[in-house]
Formats: sequence, C-alpha cells, structure tokens
Amino acid sequence: MKRVTLAHQLDFDGWRTAARSAVLAAVLPDQIVWRVGDEAADDLFATDEIADAPLPAVDQPAFTVSRAFVDLAKELILHRDPARFPLMYRLLWRLRSEPHLLADASDPDVHLAHTMTKSIHRDIHKMHAFVRFKEIEAPDGEAAFIAWFEPDHYIVEATGPFFMRRFTGMRWSILTPDGSAFWDKETLRFGPGAAKADVPDEDRLEEHWRTYYASIFNPARLKIDAMQKEMPKKYWKNLPEARMIEGLIRDAGSRMEDMILAEPTKRSKLAAAVAKQTPDAVVEPMTKPETLQEARAAAKSCRRCDLYGPATQVVFGEGPEDAEIMFVGEQPGDKEDLAGHPFVGPAGEMFNRALGEAGVDRSRVYVTNAVKHFKYEPRGKFRLHKKPDTGEIQACRWWLDLERSFLKPKLIVALGASAGQGLLGRAVRVNAERGTPMTMPDGAPVFLTVHPSYLLRLPDADAKAREYARFVDDLRAVRSVVYG
Repeated sequence: MKRVTLAHQLDFDGWRTAARSAVLAAVLPDQIVWRVGDEAADDLFATDEIADAPLPAVDQPAFTVSRAFVDLAKELILHRDPARFPLMYRLLWRLRSEPHLLADASDPDVHLAHTMTKSIHRDIHKMHAFVRFKEIEAPDGEAAFIAWFEPDHYIVEATGPFFMRRFTGMRWSILTPDGSAFWDKETLRFGPGAAKADVPDEDRLEEHWRTYYASIFNPARLKIDAMQKEMPKKYWKNLPEARMIEGLIRDAGSRMEDMILAEPTKRSKLAAAVAKQTPDAVVEPMTKPETLQEARAAAKSCRRCDLYGPATQVVFGEGPEDAEIMFVGEQPGDKEDLAGHPFVGPAGEMFNRALGEAGVDRSRVYVTNAVKHFKYEPRGKFRLHKKPDTGEIQACRWWLDLERSFLKPKLIVALGASAGQGLLGRAVRVNAERGTPMTMPDGAPVFLTVHPSYLLRLPDADAKAREYARFVDDLRAVRSVVYG
C-alpha cells in the first residue's frame, strides 16, 4: 500500500504527478490511499508505517493519455466526494489497456464519472443562477459588492471567470465555506473559505430583487415541482426573493382568476407580428442540458424554428463523446429524417467511403448537422431538399454549440457552406476558403471542405472522380492535423 498526500482539494498537478509515477511503478489502484493535507488516513487501509512509505522512484519515459481523459479528470477533481481520487486513478490505470474505455457509457467507472460531472455541472449552473450580491462600502469609500453561496462541490475557481465577465465593471467578492473569489476590476483572485456572518444581512438591493421577482412571476405557469427542481429549497435561505415564494404560490389561484376576468387589451402591431412568428411551444428546455445525452433527449422537443412541424423527427449528432474530430453537415436528408440518424443516405455512403480511403475511422468521429430537422418541398411522392435559410441555421446553432461544448474536439470540419455559416456565424465561400485555417470566436479550429452531396450532383464522371479525390485529400489533411 502507498499513500499519496495532496496539498489541497483541487491539487490536480499533485494528483497527476503522483498518478503518473504510480502507474509507471505498476502500483495497482487498490494499493493506493489518497489523502488531502492533514486529513487522517483511513486506518482500514493504511497504518502510519505503510502510509509513510513513498512511491518508488521510476526512471521510465512518461506515457500519454487523451485530452478527453485530462479534461474529465480536471472536472472530477471539483467533486466533493473523496472517492473521486481513486476513481480518477482507476480510469487512468485502465486506459493503458482499454484506450476506448471512456466511450463505453455502460462501464461502471465511466458511468460513475459521468454522474459526478453531471452533479458538478448542475452545481455550477445553480451558482451562476443563485448568487445574489449585496452592496457594501469599501474602506476607500467606494461601493463594492459581496455575496454568500454554499456550493455542493469545489467550484469557486471554476465559476470565478464567469462572474468576472458578467460583472466586469464592479468590485465584488463571493464567499463560500470552501473558498472565496475576489475581483477588483483588474485581477481575479481566490482565497480561503469564509463564514456567512462575513456578509451583511440585507442592503438596499434586496427590495429591487423582490420587486423584480414579483413582476416576472406568472401564476398561470406555476408548476411547483418544476420550480423546486430548478430552484431547490436549499438555496432559498440566501435569496432575497425567497421570502416571497410561499405567498406567491398561495395567492396564485386568485391572481389567475383576476387575469381571466380582466378585460383583454388590444395588442400592438409589433406584438402581433412577434406572436405570429413565435411558436406557441417552449423554445428551449427550462434548464440547459448538462450532458450530451440530455441534449439529445431535449432536442426531440425543439421548437426553435418552424422546421420541426413537417419533419418526421429531429436528427441529432452521433459519435463517441471523446471524438477528436467533429464533422458538421448542412441538414439531414430524406433518408436521415426517416431513420433518425445522420449521414445514412447516399451522401452518407459516399462520406463513409471517403473517410475509409483517407484512413479516418468513422467510429472514432462525431457527425452532426448545422440544422437538425429536414427542410424539404413536397413533389408528389417525393420530398425535395431545400436549403435552410440564415434564420433556421442561427436558431439551430444553440444545439450545435452545445454539442461542441460537450465534445471539445481538436478539429471541427465544416462540410459545405451552410455548415460553415452555422459554425462561423457568417457566409462562407467554399471554393475560396476551402482548406484555409479558420477559427471560431472562441478559438476553436475549423476546416472547411465540400459536402459529399456536392459530389453526387456533379453530372460529369471525370469531374466527379476529380472532385472526389480532392475531397479524400481534404480528409487526409484532417487526419494529419488531428492524429499526426
């Protein structure tokens, strides 16, 4: 048995160094006891003598793991459960002999890791939503703002940049039992935990929060279970508007009756136009999906544009979550709309053949479309493809951005102009920009090439063969960029 002592709960560098040394020294996962700081080791697993035995020094070359695992481990370390450390090491140990382990969602370790990261994402989302600042007077006489929050996990440093971007122009502090964040309009700093007593009970902003919350409360849409799922009671004690919730719920029935009996008012032309263009159904999920699986399920009820009406079903992206290449097409075709899977029609068959000739394993890449519903024009028994317009591409970008955020691919390949527009937010010229290194606003690299359906439409056999060979060359370039 070996003991590893980390400097603090978020000591990822210390964990990585010890884990790498332990793997190279062939220390089995059940032979390590992980501890943090001055924590007492579990007597069931290690005595002082055994715990004090250092890991053996190993003079071996370092090994590499996928970026997907590193990203996963950096998320897992935010979890509060001490079991995260042995889980991270167990996954690392197994990846040496099971390189595709992370793609197996049914594996118990992988499932546990995803469950933990889902809990972390939910906690981060709640912190973004439920931090409430109170105004105080700083020692220099200027206004400053302070907030108290009690997260489930060690997420203060992970959420600090979000609040820095959102409240750039004000000085603020966010205190939690585990750690604190401070922004002075120039530098973001982190410090030790604090106590709720360090935050004033109330300030002049409290009344503004209560007024705002009362004004947006709609008794006709009250669903108590859904509300408490989105805003659990554990957060109420730190929310200025929380003291109003029970009263608003109690009076919801009478308020709704008053709304029904009230004389309707005439809508403005602008309001009528907006209502005509906006679907009655919910535009997007009440809560942002926190995993790729949740996003895929939520997309089934998407109403962000009108294409959901005539389409058979939504066609979401498919592929492993650790895919290093993400291919984005235009929209599903007739075959894809009926099957519910992307790239299974004639263009998909050509795409698969070209991938194989380029040496790219289709099972290792993620394929999706800029628009998730089939847009077509009925012609007798046939449904003819229609190009999606800018509004439809922009409406569906919400889902495309979600897919990117979960996958974090090394390279995104835009297949055609619509895909390029969906990713870059502007019109693209495939012939002029094909193969040119491009980046999205967030720095994600994009490679532009043609859509395989373009090759199917070429009437000349020689031109088709020539353009197909060029397309394969593009895919070889993609493989070289990602895999070397």
